[in-house]
Amino acid sequence: MEECGLILDDKAMARTIRRLALEVLERRGFDKSLALIGVQRRGADLAERIKAVLDAELGWRTPLGKLDINLYRDDWSRLDLSPQITCTEIPFDIENRSIVLVDDVLFSGRTVRAALEAILDYGRPRRVELLVLIDRGHRELPIQAEYVGKRVETAESEHVNVLVTERDREDKVCLVR
Repeated sequence: MEECGLILDDKAMARTIRRLALEVLERRGFDKSLALIGVQRRGADLAERIKAVLDAELGWRTPLGKLDINLYRDDWSRLDLSPQITCTEIPFDIENRSIVLVDDVLFSGRTVRAALEAILDYGRPRRVELLVLIDRGHRELPIQAEYVGKRVETAESEHVNVLVTERDREDKVCLVR
């Protein structure tokens, strides 16, 4: 039987997302080149929430894209199941943009590597910064997030589940042992 330890409940998750958005605002200020790209699926959901906070604070609409990285994964041939392909939607020119790449959990760094490769297929942004809700360590690549909601010490055998209302009918983050 799997044990699920609560990391963030719905209220803590909402506060964390708001704090992350405000950290982006503090660092990037009123940069008109700012855009968000969320990694499909839950990273894209989180990016939409961050966008809502930024839009309210900035007084304009922050461009938002959604990125499917499945075809860029370096482990796709070793996956037990076929990857679930979703769509990439980047409805803006990324040339010279300050991109904040949003994902739910940072673990090995391989998803971020794939996302960077995918982004570069769309052009050359000025910068790409990484925002994650949870950083659980255990990097296999030299990748680090500029914006971190919560750092969680985990064993490699454990798993962090991020649940979002848009997909799971509830907001919470759990550590599964």
